[in-house]
Amino acid sequence: MHTFVDPLYRAQKMFPDKVAAVCGETRLTYAETWSRCRRLAGGLHGLGLQSGDRVAIWAANSHQYLEVYMAVPAAGMVVVPLNTRHAEPELRYALEDSGTRVLITDRDPGGLADTVERVIRIPDAYEALVEEAPEMELGVGVTEDTVAGLFYTGGTTGASKGVMLTHRNLIANTMNWLIATQQGPDDAYLVMAPLFHAAGSLAVLATVWIGGCQVVQPAFEPAEALDLIASERVTLTLGVPAMIAAITELQLVESRDVSSLRFLGHGGSPIATEVVRRAHQAFPKAEMCHAYGATETAPLATCLRNEHLVIDSDLGRSCGQAVAGVDVRVFDSDGNELPPGGVGEVVVRGTNIMKGYWNKPEQTAAALRESWYYTGDLGYMDALGYVFLVDRAKDMIVSGGENVYSTEVEEVLYKHPAVLEAAVFGIPDEHWGEAVHAVVVPRPEQAVDAEALISFCRDYIAGYKIPKGIDFQGEPLPKSGPGKVLKRELRLPYWESSDRQIN
Repeated sequence: MHTFVDPLYRAQKMFPDKVAAVCGETRLTYAETWSRCRRLAGGLHGLGLQSGDRVAIWAANSHQYLEVYMAVPAAGMVVVPLNTRHAEPELRYALEDSGTRVLITDRDPGGLADTVERVIRIPDAYEALVEEAPEMELGVGVTEDTVAGLFYTGGTTGASKGVMLTHRNLIANTMNWLIATQQGPDDAYLVMAPLFHAAGSLAVLATVWIGGCQVVQPAFEPAEALDLIASERVTLTLGVPAMIAAITELQLVESRDVSSLRFLGHGGSPIATEVVRRAHQAFPKAEMCHAYGATETAPLATCLRNEHLVIDSDLGRSCGQAVAGVDVRVFDSDGNELPPGGVGEVVVRGTNIMKGYWNKPEQTAAALRESWYYTGDLGYMDALGYVFLVDRAKDMIVSGGENVYSTEVEEVLYKHPAVLEAAVFGIPDEHWGEAVHAVVVPRPEQAVDAEALISFCRDYIAGYKIPKGIDFQGEPLPKSGPGKVLKRELRLPYWESSDRQIN
């Protein structure tokens, strides 16, 4: 039986003097981290918190965030990471829905203070609590089935839900990650994705367990990320595609010494082939890896290792095979497994699968059926188990009875040299039901018009898949905190006056 205590205990026992975390000017060893985590637990216990109580954190990435993420579950409590880009009503919902007692934050909580018993501000109040509290024994009464965290989904697919991940779920993901990446004690991992999101926290326990170093970037900024890779000799990192694209574009024009980087992973949303191609050009010594999963899978389900080597083959469109310890299949609408090539819903099974949605039995029953988690993603598998995603079910456009997968159209648009960002979705059409529409952000100083892009698309995809209209904007596409494009915001103006909504 393993819980959050095990990685921490092993690291402080075997690597007490190794640097565990680098955050700005702060460098903490594993011995110091172990002590701080025990004192944080003692401080929260001194405030009256007991096993099972929820502690939320609403803050930028920091070494304090790492401590909260590890110590709260290790003490038997439940950590609730909050999205820093959510509006107050969304945050209030998460705090009230979870029944959070204490909010730890690095910003003015405003009216959110009314929803909790106590607010602890980072850094002053937090550091005072850690400095003054006695060390508490970790792991007492904690089992693999204990809920470690409530991770509220970003809301890109509907109302936010609190995903219950147990110690077993997150330890299973830790093992899966270590097997998949072969991360070791000499690796330095750059935490550039937000820790409230699975893309930011998926390697936290793994890095600790093997005694590696975590280099923490408070908020993603491409120049700083590149500087940290160079100065701290970072060897691994993972981000969402928008982050990979940003550091790639900057590295290609303002290069740093990134020769230490051996692994560059991405996940969270589909990535364009051209972004992978350019990323390999910018980081030639790094293995590109496509990681696929969901908050509900804790999060890793599949990996495509050495993605850059297969980019020009059919496998370049895959998100890889199921990682060790995880079973991934494709089911039809009746729950039957499809043969290779059949498009259906991707389902996942394993010890990494969530316990359920907090206080939402109906949604839990819909997502978890006969031990399988139904992802809502459409895809197919080949004979060797490589998974090919074609879309979120909600992002499939049905135009004139034909299914159009938005990612396929986006892939073509990204091939055009003038396209920096592209999003494709369906809009109401009296004749076809839905029409394919695109919003494009062009590269600076590169002129392009809709007619040119539509003509370009004709060389790659069928006529019914080509955007009927294209809008251009100078600002980046709207994104969620984790960096996913918020297509619902782009769709909204077109569907507001419609008498139906996209299914």
